[in-house]
Amino acid sequence: MHPFLDHPGPLAFAHRGGDLGRPENSLAAFEAAVALGYRYLETDVHATADGVLVAFHDTHLDRVTDRAGAVAELPWESVRRARIGGTEPVPLLEDLLGAFPGARFNIDVKAAPAVGPLVEAIRRTDAWDRVCVGGFSDSRLAAVRAAAGPRLATSLGPREVARLRLRSLAESFLPGRASTRSGAPSEAPSGAPFAGLCAQVPERHRGVRVVDRAFVRTAHRLGLQVHVWTVDDPTRIRALLDLGVDGIMADRIDVLRDVLGERGCWTDGSTGSSTVMGTP
Repeated sequence: MHPFLDHPGPLAFAHRGGDLGRPENSLAAFEAAVALGYRYLETDVHATADGVLVAFHDTHLDRVTDRAGAVAELPWESVRRARIGGTEPVPLLEDLLGAFPGARFNIDVKAAPAVGPLVEAIRRTDAWDRVCVGGFSDSRLAAVRAAAGPRLATSLGPREVARLRLRSLAESFLPGRASTRSGAPSEAPSGAPFAGLCAQVPERHRGVRVVDRAFVRTAHRLGLQVHVWTVDDPTRIRALLDLGVDGIMADRIDVLRDVLGERGCWTDGSTGSSTVMGTP
């Protein structure tokens, strides 16, 4: 198992640092998540016009900061003056990796110009074992894999997710197609291997269910973990855990922590111990 995925119990991800009253993707948000006991932090990356890698979700500054403009068209000197929520600076990814050496980062690479700076940041910080890169573009993920090599953990791209879903449906209707080889290499229906180590998916996509028992079962049979985003309702979190998913990304990180705690599977990242909420 890749070190990024090696963790007792379900992985709890603080989506963009989580929503505890701090601006998304800010140093303050990540600090609050780590203080709450989170070890897995989710963020996004863009590159500025001069190639500086920032932890920021949107293509433009407008929605969440007090400034405007496309990140990719602005130099770092301009982006660094923006304040998320009017108060917090836009962080560099490399600064986040350095600020939280005990944390693991799930990173969504949002644009092609960010690929090179991202791989270089991982290399400079020697963060290979504590980073997983995902994205909504097969070409960007292929570029990351080509630049980084097999040492870096990545999630499945959209086409791989679609192949995995089709395989899970086929195995549901044609059980004989299911592989019975324990520990066999992960293979797509066509026989081509999956390049990623985990499927990071929504429960539904455009009204169509993605995550069900068959999807999780097929992923596990192929040696893939299933991480679901973004889930804040405790009833839905419990239902997904009952299906056997391996990780959940949430904005309401207090809610996710409480649900994992009530089941006795919350692991406090600040201590490395498993605790049940409400007990010594």
